[in-house]
Parts: sequence; structure tokens; C-alpha cells
Amino acid sequence: MPTRRLPPLHAVRAFEAAARHLSITRAAEELNVTVGAVSRHVRALEDRMGTVLFLRGPRGLALTSAGRTFAESAREALDRIAAAAEGVRLRRFRRLSIGAYGFFASRFLMPIWSGLRRALPDLEIDLHTSSNPVDLLASRFDAVIAVSDAQPRPGLVRIPLMPISTVPVCAPGLIKRGPLDFAAVPLLHARPRPDDWRRWLDHAGLANVPVQGGSSFESLSLAIEAAAAGLGVAITIDGLLAPDLASGAVVKAHPAVRPTRRSFVLEYEQRLAEDPAVAAFSAWICDPARRDQLPRGLQPNGARRQGANR
Repeated sequence: MPTRRLPPLHAVRAFEAAARHLSITRAAEELNVTVGAVSRHVRALEDRMGTVLFLRGPRGLALTSAGRTFAESAREALDRIAAAAEGVRLRRFRRLSIGAYGFFASRFLMPIWSGLRRALPDLEIDLHTSSNPVDLLASRFDAVIAVSDAQPRPGLVRIPLMPISTVPVCAPGLIKRGPLDFAAVPLLHARPRPDDWRRWLDHAGLANVPVQGGSSFESLSLAIEAAAAGLGVAITIDGLLAPDLASGAVVKAHPAVRPTRRSFVLEYEQRLAEDPAVAAFSAWICDPARRDQLPRGLQPNGARRQGANR
């Protein structure tokens, strides 16, 4: 391919601005350079092209026929360069800050993180986890995955990812002799969800079983680990149990699954709805195809419909 013989780009920009304004002074102001610099660039361009581009008179500048033709072509070329550069900029994602409920991150996000890397290799994410709802405010991150009733909120985009229902789990050996007596086995508590046992027991028709006492843990993950170790029975979120059930570490301690009105939701401020990085992450995590990448039982977008409760 032959080498292009291009005039200096700064000279073309100076000429195009002067042609648009028909003023060297206004072109200099636009480009934030001196009047003398614009004049030198235009004269250098005329010398290089071997033709006069401007007629200079007492009333200012006027384009010659050659100058008018070149000005139109230069404007089109500069517009195309600007559009191409903007397109490249928009395709380059900025780094995202994502806040996520810790148990959801460990049981849902981590198993499919490699799929995210393959699908969006240019998207960099800082992941911050917490079990405290106060830590997972959309205003603190580009987007959050939190527990919510999924009702609309002004200024926020909220997309349901998975309904929340609760179920008890225990070590496989604990139920080998038959159904559990929940009044006799230790109940293990996860402090981020202090009401789950009482509500599940009432739902399962075991309202007479007390919930006072028993070991407590800072996270659902630790409560499940304690159940797997034989410390007692933990109450946890059914939709996120697939990895633990698949490994055989725990089994469901009772067939009753208690639905709730709350869900895991993806949430971000409305002003970020058109942000390319946020839009790409949202489209990826909400894509029904994600179901094919998840362990059995982990299905986003409310794939398992359940009734409402508290």
C-alpha cells in the first residue's frame, strides 16, 4: 500500500476552524492557540498545496473555490476521525465497583465468574461483599446486588435476579434415623437473618418449637459449614444451596420451603442506565443464558416462581 502524503493534522484543523468561522481570531480562540499560530498553519497549508485557500480583504476572510472544496472535505474527514475515536472510547469499559450480598457472591457469582471473564474480557470489576444492607446502597457503588422487595424506587433501576425462600439443612448423618425433632436438635442461627427460624417454623406447622439459644454465626456460609460439621441445623436460602447440596456436605432437613416477598436484585442509579460498563454487566447477569452456566438450582430472573410471604 503506498504511503499517504498527508498534510499536518494541526494545519488542517487550523484551516477548517478558520474556514468555518471565516476568522483567524475566532479559530485561534476555539483551538486555544495564538492568532499567529493559526495564520502560520494556514499559510503552510497553502504553500504545501500550491494554491490559495483564503482571500484576505478589509472585511475579513473569504474562501476561494479551492478553499471551499477543501474545507468541506476537511470537515468531513475530521468528523469521521472524531466519530471513530469516540466509538473506540465507548467500547472501552471503565472499571466497575460492584457491591454484593456476600452469600449471593459466594454461591452465585463465583461459580460463573469465569463465564463473565470470557464474555466481557475488557470489563474490570472491583467486587465488595457485605451481609449488612446499609453497606449495599446503590449510591456507594456503580451497582449492587442486594436483598430487596424489588418494588420500584424513584431514581433507581431494580432488576429481580432470584426470589428468596428459606429451608433448613443439616449433615447427612443427622437424618439417617428419620425425620428430625426440631425441638430437640440445636438450631444454628445466621445473625444477618435473625428471624428466619421463627418464620420457617411457623410456616412448617412447628409454631411450638422455641428458637431461643443455640450457636450463632456472622454469615449464612458459616452457619452451613457448622451444620455440615454436625453442630446442628441451619436455616438458609434455598436458591443458593446448589453447591452445598451437590458436594454432599449438607442435605435438606425438612421438605418445607418457605417463600418470602423478598428477592436478590440488581440495583443501580438511573443516571447510570446508559453507562456502557454498567449496561454490559447488567445484560450479562440478567441474560437467561446464565442459567446454563450455573449449578443446578441456581436460576436467575425468578426462574422458580414461588408464592409471597413475609
